[in-house]
Amino acid sequence: MTGRWTGEPATDGRPDGRPDFASASLPRHLLRGAVGFGAVAAGLGLLPVVGVVALLLVPVGLFALRGCPMCWAIGLLQTVSRGRLRRECADGRCSIAPRAGGR
Repeated sequence: MTGRWTGEPATDGRPDGRPDFASASLPRHLLRGAVGFGAVAAGLGLLPVVGVVALLLVPVGLFALRGCPMCWAIGLLQTVSRGRLRRECADGRCSIAPRAGGR
């Protein structure tokens, strides 16, 4: 089961078990960001007009961002780099290198 249901970041597709915040595609990730940041901004911006009820938009925005804006930003970097970079480890040292053949 993925970590999305347990509150922890998913580790699917990562053999080292580190968190994975990436989305299936870049447009999907950007849409999630627009919904998330829009809902948080609307919830805080409408507070003087609508009152405390506007704060109900904040959890919706945080859910779309998978918990926090930084998680979304990390996921954006992972989504963009997925398939373009590969981790190479040799002699106890690891580095990131472009994937052979590109995409």
